[in-house]
Amino acid sequence: MKKRAIVAMSGGVDSSVAAALMVEAGYEVIGVTLNVEPREIALETIAREDACCSITSVEDARRVASHLGIAHYALNFRDVFRERVIDDFSREYTRGRTPNPCVRCNEYIKFEAVLDRLTALDADVIATGHYARGDTCQVTGRPRLLRGADSWKDQSYVLYPIKTDLLARVVFPLGGMTKAEARQAARARGLLTADKPESQDICFVPDGDYGAHVARQYGAAARPGAIRDTDGRVIGEHRGIVYYTIGQRRGLGIAATEPRFVIRIDADANEVIVGVADDLLATTFSVSAVNWVSIERPSDVLRAETKIRSRSAVAASEVWPGGDGGAFVRFSSPQRAITPGQAAVFYQGDIVLGGGTIECVDPLAHAAVTRDAEFASVGAR
Repeated sequence: MKKRAIVAMSGGVDSSVAAALMVEAGYEVIGVTLNVEPREIALETIAREDACCSITSVEDARRVASHLGIAHYALNFRDVFRERVIDDFSREYTRGRTPNPCVRCNEYIKFEAVLDRLTALDADVIATGHYARGDTCQVTGRPRLLRGADSWKDQSYVLYPIKTDLLARVVFPLGGMTKAEARQAARARGLLTADKPESQDICFVPDGDYGAHVARQYGAAARPGAIRDTDGRVIGEHRGIVYYTIGQRRGLGIAATEPRFVIRIDADANEVIVGVADDLLATTFSVSAVNWVSIERPSDVLRAETKIRSRSAVAASEVWPGGDGGAFVRFSSPQRAITPGQAAVFYQGDIVLGGGTIECVDPLAHAAVTRDAEFASVGAR
């Protein structure tokens, strides 16, 4: 009897190829497309080929499924997407933070929500078009999340929230491929999405103006306030904290003898603090809600390479697990623009150990790490 696979089909080339490869691997495949597009922007994106999960993309997924001879269902996830992803995104910006909605979408929509369908459809595995890989640790028997073979397209960073029990049932058919190879595979199989452009920007902000999007929901967070320098002097006025993020240089509207960057956002005071490039450098920060996806929670300091943005390189670090489900991280060398709200993901080689949400980047976090390090050192003697 054939094993049954649910394939999450977004209407793009990657998930189309994933579905085709699962069919060729002998699975009974059911394509599932999650319709998450807010009604108010549906008409704006319906003609955009690069819009992820738009009305057009749902139709493309249906046509690919028909071409492959597999069943296809479009599921309405608009309400849960709005609650878990869109509203979370906006709230985080009003707090002066910069969230990563793709992480939340993977956590709460593409995996957690689809997991509920595994039982309903009596499926054995979920397959996606992500550029990541999975294997099983030979020592512990635990499933592990790994980087994709294509370092440029690797999407393991946004997948760290997958829970271990679900990871055991997830398949990444494109994990060993490059994007060019995926497109070639689509052409060879006559898939209509073979040359479809990649999705750009955030799907629910089609014009790319994140600040304006948040301001429409939370007008109070878009009120003007002071721009201060590191000495506390008012040197300008901002148009609303939702329009700024850590590391930003453009659009500050201030005159200075050398470039100024946003180094901190004080939501309570409605102020933006700017400084010079060196003021963006830090080594230590705290992380909340850590998910240890490939290993058990460590009981002691862990040496790892940490990534703080999807397109940044990993950097050598030490990670101290905290008792509250969080962690403290200290880089071996200063890193630029460690940004609250973004994800920090821990690696050892290709293995994704886990990750969480960046919280505090300040001397208090550094002091806490130092105390933990001293305690661990004394205990080891």
